Amino acid sequence: MKLMITLGIFIFSSLGGWLGSLMGGGAFGTWSLVLSVVGSFFGIWAGYWVGKNYL
Repeated sequence: MKLMITLGIFIFSSLGGWLGSLMGGGAFGTWSLVLSVVGSFFGIWAGYWVGKNYL
């Protein structure tokens, strides 16, 4: 389960940061940081759910 949560955080925070940079703020812009945090929380939930239901 730890591995799934770690992968979820890595994947979804990276996607959030990338989407934020596409919105025009750059890698350390406000949108990039906000969406990275939102992606991290979603990644924790998704990793926990996958670990609980499939492992």
